[in-house]
Amino acid sequence: MYHPAARLAEIAPFHVVELLTRARQLEAEGRDIIHMEVGEPDFPTPEPISRAACAAISEGRTLYTQALGLPELRQAISTFYQTRYGVHVPATRIAVTNGASGALNLAFACLADPGSEWLLTDPGYPCNRHILRAYEGQAVALAVGPENNFQPTPAQVDTAWNERTAGLLLASPANPTGTLLTSEEIAALADTCRRHGGHFLVDEIYHGLTYEIDAPTACATGEDIWVIQSFSKYFQMTGWRLGWMVIPEAYVRDVEKLAQNLVLCPSTPAQYGALAAFAPETLAILEARRAEFRRRRDFLAPALEQIGFRVTARPEGAFYLYCDSSALAEDSFTLAKDLLEKAGVAATPGLDFGSNAPEKHIRFAYTTDVERLAEAARRLTDYFGR
Repeated sequence: MYHPAARLAEIAPFHVVELLTRARQLEAEGRDIIHMEVGEPDFPTPEPISRAACAAISEGRTLYTQALGLPELRQAISTFYQTRYGVHVPATRIAVTNGASGALNLAFACLADPGSEWLLTDPGYPCNRHILRAYEGQAVALAVGPENNFQPTPAQVDTAWNERTAGLLLASPANPTGTLLTSEEIAALADTCRRHGGHFLVDEIYHGLTYEIDAPTACATGEDIWVIQSFSKYFQMTGWRLGWMVIPEAYVRDVEKLAQNLVLCPSTPAQYGALAAFAPETLAILEARRAEFRRRRDFLAPALEQIGFRVTARPEGAFYLYCDSSALAEDSFTLAKDLLEKAGVAATPGLDFGSNAPEKHIRFAYTTDVERLAEAARRLTDYFGR
């Protein structure tokens, strides 16, 4: 009597999680595995955040909060936009969510009609299309490549848009490529969506983890743009499952009703911890860690290219290198499994990120220290016999 909903047939497994499971099995058997597969900072949550959460728990501040989050945290996020970007985002338009994934669930629950089509970049974060499918929407892949820094163009969006298209979702910095959009590019894409009468959603969860320049926020481009953010990456609170979303004013009540019914509220201790995320002492810790991520990127990129991988994207943000592996192997999925089993290096195959030449690409996350990255480079050199 197994009768799952038909949509389940279109929701693929998250291959990197399955690869991580195998890596953990090998570690349990005594193997040393260098983890470069999962997009999770290796640093612990900054101590001021943990201290604030512990204080909230010890003081009994553990009851439900408002569905859209603690008013003081929503205000702190609003102040952060003013301080960091010089942009006024009213606290009333900010929803604290159960991670960025929770934000995207609420957005698509609010906007995706059955059969509506949404333009998503390919390669792109795989869970986005599967969350959309869970709400009966359909993802339409926009193939992006090195010719446009793995970001869509207005002309490309125009060509793909049809009467069923409801909106565009993209990320800047992007996963798996780490590429950014300029303010002008964001504005041009926003104008394209407006002209078609569609929604524009921008994933900004890697903001803060940029290296040569700060990423501009889409919040500066218009109040009709949905912006998804997270405390996971820059703030290094992955397991706390906390994020936020900036919502166009007309939809705030709709999102609130959905949050009341779907999640009740985000984690209360996590929210009290996040109040300390914007404190000067916390930001000083995070900025020092950002410098360390840049040092890792600058070490790993030439090391991989010397082995024979080709870094096809300009990794301006996040903590990934998306590499063309076709000179070394015919199929990146087989290669990723082989590297794990034979070299003890875990990386993510392009298969997870879409159908745009996935067999030719593999992603390495520089979420471990430079010494371990050097050891990974040595193992890869030995594996390829170079």
